[in-house]
Amino acid sequence: MALLILSCMLILPVLMGLGHAIQHYLQCTLSQGIAAKISLGIAGISLIWTVAAFFVPLNSYTEIPVIALGLFFFFKEKLYIEWYHLPKKDSLLLSIITLIILFSSSFYPFILDHFGYYVPTIQWLQNYGLVKGISNLDLILGQMSVWHIFQAGFSGIADPFLRMNSVLLIIYALYSIEKKSWIQLCLIPFLLLFIQSPSPDLPVLVFSLIVLNEILNGNKNLAVLFGFSVWVFTIKPTMIWLPVLTFLYSVFILKASYRKLIFGIGIMVLFFVKNIWTFGYPVFPLAFADFGTAWKPDPEVLKLSSQYATQKTYDMQYSYRSIRQFSVTESISRWLFLKGIKSVIHILFVMTLILLIVYTAIRKKILITLICIAVIVKCILIILFSAQYRFFIDVFFVVFFILCRGYVSKKASVRICLLLSIGLLGCLTFPSALQSVVPSFRPGSFMGNFEKEQLYRPSVYHYNRFRSFKVGNLSFHVSEKYPFNFDTPLPAISESYIFEYARADVFPQLKDGKDIRKGFTHQKLTEEEQLQVKQVMHIIEKSYR
Repeated sequence: MALLILSCMLILPVLMGLGHAIQHYLQCTLSQGIAAKISLGIAGISLIWTVAAFFVPLNSYTEIPVIALGLFFFFKEKLYIEWYHLPKKDSLLLSIITLIILFSSSFYPFILDHFGYYVPTIQWLQNYGLVKGISNLDLILGQMSVWHIFQAGFSGIADPFLRMNSVLLIIYALYSIEKKSWIQLCLIPFLLLFIQSPSPDLPVLVFSLIVLNEILNGNKNLAVLFGFSVWVFTIKPTMIWLPVLTFLYSVFILKASYRKLIFGIGIMVLFFVKNIWTFGYPVFPLAFADFGTAWKPDPEVLKLSSQYATQKTYDMQYSYRSIRQFSVTESISRWLFLKGIKSVIHILFVMTLILLIVYTAIRKKILITLICIAVIVKCILIILFSAQYRFFIDVFFVVFFILCRGYVSKKASVRICLLLSIGLLGCLTFPSALQSVVPSFRPGSFMGNFEKEQLYRPSVYHYNRFRSFKVGNLSFHVSEKYPFNFDTPLPAISESYIFEYARADVFPQLKDGKDIRKGFTHQKLTEEEQLQVKQVMHIIEKSYR
């Protein structure tokens, strides 16, 4: 925790300095206040690093100039004075919330994607930048979220423990206090579950609520609002409702010129180019708009991935063949009434959506109607592709914010925030209690117990057991008796993909056997390579006996 405090003391001034520079030299202003300035700094540097990652790895050589530049503007413009202008009561409240956030952040990561997706992605960005066709090696790496690009850029010096999400939640608390949007403090306890890992879920929740609040407050700076909304979409495309809302806001309320959208369109183009470079198609994991790239994944691998996503919709409780035989009525009923906590979440989701529609009909306000339309568009798209609860969790936050905004006092919000935060800290400190109460909450079984060392440095897992193999011109590593590769040397392949590649009769290969940065393709297995893959699978299976 002590090291996290030092990390925050470095990162916050850097981001504030960069945000001020963007405001001053590019004339871009999201809103007034420290938090808005820092948010602009985050968006700006993440886009710069996205471009840089095409050419260089995001290591200390890219981090040091950014830190130096941010600190330069922070002290040159005397931005620290703005912190002193915060009222004493607000400063005290922010300090208490900050300590809660940093203590929560010091626990072991427990989100499974931390081990199979977040950390491996950041490792690739640190060592190689954006690698062409990386999805051929491990399909999930084709996402390369802009948030992980941002996280990778600061992971060498400023944030080696990958706790940038804790810094972001502090910024969100500051924004809520600065804007006197007290209702948003009530959401902080739930967001504490996302700060032990570099999860992109937290930034999209935080920044979407910030943009939503700005729109509801009548912010007319459309160029920045739309650009910022598209940037949130690039972090996680399931947030499609936000740029849709901002676009509708520009057309039906602001009636602004299309030129105001150019900046956002440019960010969208960068997002498409980044995905085509790493995945072969414009939007991960959808195989549409084929540009004929030589490094796109094998169709059979994509098909198997799609089938797996369908099964995940039903929490892996049914086979793909069974799901395909469901009628429309069965598809809905079985999704609603899955075994475990997922059923509760799905039912609450439907009820929340109905509540939003009813509220919209009662209020009869054009802005609320536009929000409702944008959310419904998002929900339809999610249901069509993969109706997993984690893809629509933001709907709960949005509807709560809209319905309760203006009805909960500062005093009540602060009490709710602190009481729920203490309860959440209890769950993190004694995870066995949470597991006994909600046994179907799978991440609960991965929560580590409190350790006194957390007061100095955040807890991290180490495994570092792996086997090395070679198929064709690719030498790679596979974690031993463990499905993920969070600390396995690169290049690493998840063991599940070995079996998928064997089913598809393909295997990833280096485009240039001597240079990983030139990327990966897939090739049909020769007879010799088939024997090599069978030997790899045999060793993996044998290790579990």
